Parts: sequence; structure tokens; C-alpha cells
Amino acid sequence: MKLRDDLQLIYDWIPAGSRVLDLGCGDGELLSALVTSKQCSGYGIEIKTDSVVAAIARGVNVIQADLERGLEEFGDNTFDVIVLSQTIQSMQNTESILRGLMRVAKEAIVSFPNFGYWHNRLQIALGGRMPVSERMPYHWYNTPNIHLCTLKDFELLCGKNDIRVLERAVMTGSKRVEKLPNLLGSLAFYRVG
Repeated sequence: MKLRDDLQLIYDWIPAGSRVLDLGCGDGELLSALVTSKQCSGYGIEIKTDSVVAAIARGVNVIQADLERGLEEFGDNTFDVIVLSQTIQSMQNTESILRGLMRVAKEAIVSFPNFGYWHNRLQIALGGRMPVSERMPYHWYNTPNIHLCTLKDFELLCGKNDIRVLERAVMTGSKRVEKLPNLLGSLAFYRVG
């Protein structure tokens, strides 16, 4: 089963047999692969009706809900891993969501578009306008992204909330970025606990 490059990286980080909660699961591609190939169990949460229907068609247990309401319905340490893939930047209450992840699961995997990526910086510096790219395909006036951040910003937020960064990976396109990740990486992945 071939996953999208970003989902493959997340998939590789999740141990077989894990209890997984995928927040903003979209069409359920990741959770379906985890259940089928790694014998994981879990749920997806998604707000968009068409994505919920697609996830159900894949056989994914999905709950239609707004993440902004938090994770109160889930008990402490209910899951082994929570995935928040390319969703945190669109959350109104980023800090409380992050703390909720740590209450509900032993670990979380968070990915987001890196606003510090050189292409974004260049669009601002030379064009004088907010960046539009593959990872941030919206214009400033219609974007769901309300809290853009860099790798350093996310790491500082984790530190402020006593959340440990266990692992970090950065990608541009399908390639991993090792050198100057905050400048050369368009998408950041963190495994935190």
C-alpha cells in the first residue's frame, strides 16, 4: 500500500498494534493503512462531511466533530498515539489542543507547514505578499491556516508546556531535509511525549 509521502513518514513512526486517534483524519488513508498493515486500532475525527463519508468507505471508525471543542470526551491515556497531521495551524486554541494531546495519549505526532521555509520567506521579502505554495495553497484571505509557525516556534511552544520533542523530521516534496531544516524544509513532523 503506497501512502502519500507525508503520511508514510507518520505511518513509519507508529508501532504495530498501537491504539491510534487521528485528529483531522481526512479521508482516513493513514488510519486505514495502520489498521490493515500494522494491526492498529483506533478512531479518526473529521469535521468535513465528504471526508467522513470517504473514511467510512475505507472502513475507518470516524467521528464527525469539531476539534476546537477539545478532547474532553476521551479519558487520560486512552490512546498510544495521537496524530495531528497538517491541522494544528488551523486550530484556534493551539496550546490547549497540544496539552490535550498529551493527556489523552502517551505520544503525539504533529505535522505542519513550516512558515520559515525559504520559498515562503522569499515571497514575503521580494513579492511583499503572503506566501502561496504546495504546502500552503491558500491566499491570506481564504486560508484555514490561522497560526503559522516555524520549527523553532513549535519547539518553544512544546518547551513552554513541558512537552518533550522525541523526534523531528523535515521534508520538502518527497525528500527528507537534514541540513538547515528551518530554512530548507517545507513540512515539519514532530513526535512528542
